[in-house]
Amino acid sequence: MLFWVFAAAGVLTILGYLLVPYAGLAKMTGNELLPTMGREFLEQPTITKMGIVVVALGFLFNIGMTLLKGRKTAVSVVMMTGLVGLAVFFLFSFYNPENLARDKYYWWWVVHLWVEGVWELIMGSMLAFVLIKITGVDREVVEKWLYVIIAMALITGIIGTGHHYFWIGAPTVWLWLGSIFSALEPLPFFAMVLFAFNMVRRRRREHPNKAASLWALGTTVTAFLGAGVWGFLHTLAPVNYYTHGSQLTAAHGHLAFYGAYAMIVMTMISYAMPRLRGIGEAPDARAQSLEIWGFWLMTISMLLITLLLTAAGIVQIWLQRMPADGAALPFMATVDQLKVFFWLRLYAGVGFLIGLICYLFSFRQRGRVAVGEVQMN
Repeated sequence: MLFWVFAAAGVLTILGYLLVPYAGLAKMTGNELLPTMGREFLEQPTITKMGIVVVALGFLFNIGMTLLKGRKTAVSVVMMTGLVGLAVFFLFSFYNPENLARDKYYWWWVVHLWVEGVWELIMGSMLAFVLIKITGVDREVVEKWLYVIIAMALITGIIGTGHHYFWIGAPTVWLWLGSIFSALEPLPFFAMVLFAFNMVRRRRREHPNKAASLWALGTTVTAFLGAGVWGFLHTLAPVNYYTHGSQLTAAHGHLAFYGAYAMIVMTMISYAMPRLRGIGEAPDARAQSLEIWGFWLMTISMLLITLLLTAAGIVQIWLQRMPADGAALPFMATVDQLKVFFWLRLYAGVGFLIGLICYLFSFRQRGRVAVGEVQMN
């Protein structure tokens, strides 16, 4: 029921964006009663935000009661902590002060602390669960790694929020706090890389699902590159002064989202789907081969997209923000100079689409194999 409520609210909201002028959508959904609309990433009508809260609370109740009745482990407790944090910090999307500096100050409590705070707890617990299952390494070993990772993630992520406060009118102390602690934010992601590879090296069993193992290792490396390395490239205040809001930010966002969000979800799907479909621990070799092709095509294409956006960002910064002759180009004239990067980015996007199609077709093979095995039996 919660799934369908969430899906219906999402579809209706997107249709509202497409079919109704935004001001009309705000009036239609009663935004004047509790104004929350008009902010990037939090554009949802107030009624949709309320629906998200209801779904989140229902989901937390469902998971929480399951946790109370079942086995309580460090992995499940960390997961629950992350989910509670996700729900709590979303409540700041309802706080919309008129002062722009104050607005942005608390706006980041949703946008940043979701990404670089609570999500790292959720990601770490999902990764720990899958690694326990596919490697057979003792739970105590995995949990010790998990505690270290989440401690670093919370310390650096929470105080590192300050790197968003550089230019919004917040106190100048954030220039130091934001620079120092956001420069340390790659550490938990690097720890995840060490964690995953160390667990696989110490494995006590050869799990037949090679694709799931590849996704587990790949998500740590790609998240470290996207969130860690590309985040660090423009996080220090003296550098961010020039790079803020450029295509370099888009490059960081693309690779970080794919590595830290999409790939960890695909890791869980890859491990769980064969069991959910009654196939066993792993699909057949053909399905795994197709899934692995999808992994490499999507990951390499996303790396190319990131590199092209990085190059576009460097040129943009050079032409628009620190021109050699002292005459900065206007924004649209600058973008016109970046056309070649965007065309190449489109081709890389086609490569990503082909990889996604391979990934989706691997599920079709899994279903066919399961039916065939049942018929043979």
